[in-house]
Amino acid sequence: MTSSLDQLKATGTIVVCDSGDFASEYPDHLSPRNPSVTFGDLAPIQSSIGKYKPQDATTNPSLILAASKKPEYAKLIDAAVQYGKGQGKDLDESVDATLDRLLVEFGSEILKIIPGKVSTEVDARFSFDTQASVKKALHIIELYKAIGIDKSRILIKIASTWEGIQAARILQSQHGINCNLTLMFSLTQAIAGAEAGAFLISPFVGRILDWYKAATRKEYTAQEDPGVASVRSIFDYYKKFGYDTIVMGASFRNVGEITELAGCDYLTISPNLLEDLFNSKESVPKKLDSSTASTKDIARQSYIDEESLFRFKFNDDQMAVSKLAEGISKFAADADTLKDILKQKVQAA
Repeated sequence: MTSSLDQLKATGTIVVCDSGDFASEYPDHLSPRNPSVTFGDLAPIQSSIGKYKPQDATTNPSLILAASKKPEYAKLIDAAVQYGKGQGKDLDESVDATLDRLLVEFGSEILKIIPGKVSTEVDARFSFDTQASVKKALHIIELYKAIGIDKSRILIKIASTWEGIQAARILQSQHGINCNLTLMFSLTQAIAGAEAGAFLISPFVGRILDWYKAATRKEYTAQEDPGVASVRSIFDYYKKFGYDTIVMGASFRNVGEITELAGCDYLTISPNLLEDLFNSKESVPKKLDSSTASTKDIARQSYIDEESLFRFKFNDDQMAVSKLAEGISKFAADADTLKDILKQKVQAA
């Protein structure tokens, strides 16, 4: 019997490998030479990455912070500092410009070794400011354009707040810029994201499980897992009502969560869980099927033009409110840490 990883791919799921270090390497069995496989953050595991052609990649301040501490990325930081020190009216503005350029430096290097798209994240500080998010996204796209990279190769990552979803709506409809709505924990967010025309959403499976385990002091089987149930409900809703937005399950804690979502559009999986799937021969039947979603009894809802209704429905989900706030705070904190590092380098330049 083939590996559980191959069986997962055979269900139609695009497997994305989630890690932050594009200079590191893949083992042969995770190679994206198979066109049914795309890779997100380029995995820090064996064998030369130069031999392979991953499809897609993702970045965020947390991943850039981790990677920036490695000596092999010093040249990217140096280039960003050289750019940033001549920008802005004061040191803080110069540091902001340096960070933006650093995100683009990482993105551009990744795009040299993949044929697809890279996700670059808008500053988490703007998660509750639509216009600031749009302005920052357009600036990021201009930075890419200035070094010869077309917007068609970029996904702008934005937190799935009301303001972030509206920013994605503007970017998609008015500027033709594709967006990845991240930090998604509820069907309410997902419905608004699809109505906004987002290219892709990232519902977080494991973080939902974490919250429920802490709240209930209970262990969950894969079949009972509330994070799995959340992604399943989003998938069924999208397929029933014909939305094109890609559902990419993320943040997995165990193999069972992954195999329960076999058939989902994309799944982004950490290297250690990919290895577990590769070494397993357990059967992985298709669990999510777009052809059966149309028969399900699901009521259509709309939030994209109903801010008060969106906020009320979202606020009614204690888990989603808690995990969204936590995620934004973590990304913002990591961005601040990275800025402190860059500030020292700008001052010394």
